[in-house]
Amino acid sequence: MSGPLELLPGGGKGGRRTLAEHAAAELHQLILSGELPSGTPLRLVELANRLEMSQMPVREGLRRLEALGLVEIIPHRGAWVRDLSVEDLRDTHETRLALESLAVRAAAERFTTADGEKAAVALADHLQLSRAQDSAGARQAHADFHFAIYRASGSQWLPRAIEPVWQNSERYRFGSRPTAFLIERNRQEHQAILDACADRDPNAAELALRNHLSGAFQRITETMTSKKETS
Repeated sequence: MSGPLELLPGGGKGGRRTLAEHAAAELHQLILSGELPSGTPLRLVELANRLEMSQMPVREGLRRLEALGLVEIIPHRGAWVRDLSVEDLRDTHETRLALESLAVRAAAERFTTADGEKAAVALADHLQLSRAQDSAGARQAHADFHFAIYRASGSQWLPRAIEPVWQNSERYRFGSRPTAFLIERNRQEHQAILDACADRDPNAAELALRNHLSGAFQRITETMTSKKETS
């Protein structure tokens, strides 16, 4: 299983990480896990001490996360983890629907056996890691599955365009422990996307993807609304 920030620009697959990439990866994990919740001030000295490195790579790491929309930086005011809100979640969801629908349709039109095998391996990893309650590993396998399909679209730009909104949507999943029922439902939804791509059926692939994304959006929205009402 590859590292938790494989999708981050500049992280690259296979090569050694720079200190800035390592800082970005560590901070990324802290944000997605909820250890650095929304609104948390990101002070260079504190973060550098926590990560046991100098401030320069930490500063660059924060800029990388700003590019993904996870961190907000205002000159002379500082940096902090971007706030979570139902409005931001809805905006993120609608943008994902638009971009990922394009990508999955294009992928279904040119899907190969090799593409299917790569996605199937990631899906099997996701199922295994979800059942083991390995949230970080399952999150990466989930990304590997979807992006194996999106990269099969043949577009250089669609996966890059999807990445920031994908990473932002992942912030809304932290702290959740999927039940056996939800794990199985996710497996079925993912399998429906993969089967439609393997059948080279763009309409079915888009429908399966939209059902999957909309279900996740509804569950997260209900959770956020419930927490807001009880707080």
